[in-house]
Amino acid sequence: MKFEYFIVLLGVAAVPLIRSFSREINFYKNIKRFLASVFIPFAVFVIIDIISVKRGLWTFNPDYVTGIYLFSLPVEEVLFFAVIPFSCLFLWETVKYFERRMKNK
Repeated sequence: MKFEYFIVLLGVAAVPLIRSFSREINFYKNIKRFLASVFIPFAVFVIIDIISVKRGLWTFNPDYVTGIYLFSLPVEEVLFFAVIPFSCLFLWETVKYFERRMKNK
């Protein structure tokens, strides 16, 4: 299935993206910290991936990617390095929110 990797990324990002605008969780209260937490690792890992693919250390099965490439990487791989940190940060902030809420009861 050509869109399998992309569909998995959408699944991982869907709930955090929708719920990240909740006023209760207040996910975007520190936008600079959020951007640094996502884009610094994004840049590092995309560069590592580009080098690794050019050296032939790994490849991507064309049966599972859309065929759209950025920097010699499937678009799904590039998105991976933004979606996963975003989702992890959202999960962390959500856990902290519920922890605070439980302490206040």
